Amino acid sequence: MNTGKRAAVILVMLVVVAAGLVVLFAPSSKTPTDTPLPLAPVEVPSYLGNDLSSVKDFRENSIAGPQRIDIAEYRLTVTGLTNRTVVYTYDEILAENPHYSKVVTLHCVEGWDATIFWEGVLVRDLIAQAGANPRANTVIFTAHDGYTTSFPLSYFTTRDIIMAYRMNNVTMPVERGYPFELVAEDKWGYKWIKWIEKIELSDDASYRGYWEQRGYSNNGDLDRSFSAN
Repeated sequence: MNTGKRAAVILVMLVVVAAGLVVLFAPSSKTPTDTPLPLAPVEVPSYLGNDLSSVKDFRENSIAGPQRIDIAEYRLTVTGLTNRTVVYTYDEILAENPHYSKVVTLHCVEGWDATIFWEGVLVRDLIAQAGANPRANTVIFTAHDGYTTSFPLSYFTTRDIIMAYRMNNVTMPVERGYPFELVAEDKWGYKWIKWIEKIELSDDASYRGYWEQRGYSNNGDLDRSFSAN
């Protein structure tokens, strides 16, 4: 074979090999998405140097057992001495309000405690959207099981008190109050109402909730006895 024919054959072979490489390294039609696929959250054992309790480190002491709420049917009502009554779905609460987080310890009158990394929305933001009547001085919470408790309105307007939907990086378990539990910091555990369905503004500063009617202190401050006597 003369030199010219040999060069032509080599050129054809190189073209064929190159074409094969193009096919071999061509990008797949199944390109990965730019949005990460979510995985189930994992409970964190610590946060910013704070050792955390587990979401399982709680005793079941609710008045009627854990409440299983159909989240599609769930509604939170903010009403009473307000400029308007506001009714939220679960998704609306999470989508329409800034989210906050903090580590807070719950102290139960039974003698145990649990330190948790809570995430939620500020109660005062929910109240602000309804608008507080000047006569309002008390906030009454009602749970799905009928449990109630109350606080001075100033407790929420002057402090960053959250209504939590997550704890230790996981969605609030049913046993802990899903969809929402009040993180009533500096208060005894009976003020930490779970399964919240209604927030009512009132001018009845003498209102007594479930345990308060049964001899517990109405203010529920940790630096005082939980007994009303």
